Amino acid sequence: MKKKTIYEINSLYRDNFRVTGYEFGKGKKSVCIVGSIRGNEIQQLYTCSQLVKRLKKMEEEGKLKKGHKILVVPSINPYSMNIKKRFWSTDNTDINRMFPGYSLGETTQRIAAGVFEVIKDYEYGMQFASFYMPGTFTPHIRMMKAGFENVELAKEFGMPYVVLRNTRPYDTTTLNYNWQVWETNAFSIYTTTTAEVDKESAGMAIRSILTFLSKEGIVEYHGHDGYQSLVVEDTDMIPVRTKVAGIFESEVKVGAEVYKGQVLAKVIDPYEGEVTEVLTAPVDGMVFFAHNDPLTYADTAVFKLVAGEAL
Repeated sequence: MKKKTIYEINSLYRDNFRVTGYEFGKGKKSVCIVGSIRGNEIQQLYTCSQLVKRLKKMEEEGKLKKGHKILVVPSINPYSMNIKKRFWSTDNTDINRMFPGYSLGETTQRIAAGVFEVIKDYEYGMQFASFYMPGTFTPHIRMMKAGFENVELAKEFGMPYVVLRNTRPYDTTTLNYNWQVWETNAFSIYTTTTAEVDKESAGMAIRSILTFLSKEGIVEYHGHDGYQSLVVEDTDMIPVRTKVAGIFESEVKVGAEVYKGQVLAKVIDPYEGEVTEVLTAPVDGMVFFAHNDPLTYADTAVFKLVAGEAL
């Protein structure tokens, strides 16, 4: 294992800003794995740290195949992580909306450009991603329909689901999209949480990556092959939205099978304590996403269901 600084900016008032990478093996640039880009992505950082630990042991045991280089970048935004701020600490910009970057631009554009220059030529790119809404997910692989996606390749991870979604205009400045433009097979990996550690889903993500690398002849790994992935279009998921704001009291968890009419959650008046809304399942299915914040706004998608006929 080689620990190296892949990008650095001088600082006037504190230690320099550094992006650290861990390199395994020698040969062609086969796999790059990126953890947290935002400052609250603790689960993504933790999962990367455990992957570094696992790959280090496998390299010592001679289980990495010759001719392949693996790069793991646990965090691209350590400054914001240090102060628990989701976006860049000084101007609140999102590094994952700055790719492929601009070396003469604003700070976050320069960080994106410097990092992308190092990681853009890998055959496979994997990012531990997070969602913009507070909540938990069923672990899955997510891919943009940018014209470069390879669904059969995504199934090799053995995750329960492969989710496809249409590309939006702002996606063109994300790491995943630009990886694809530069002919990297890019995958976003979602575990259950973001701001807190979930060891079980982190372990599932690590096993899925090692399963993929084994099938591609990059590592020697004899773990469980995982699931027969179900491919789901993001637009086919059924949202359950609130009508009123208040204290959110969920009755079900992610991964639960539910039936039509089953109570999913209640919204409680924060001043008077009365139940102001009862949310029920519109169809038989499975809870794919669940809101986990104690408060909710009106017209918020607090659940996303995969309909029973898709299961």
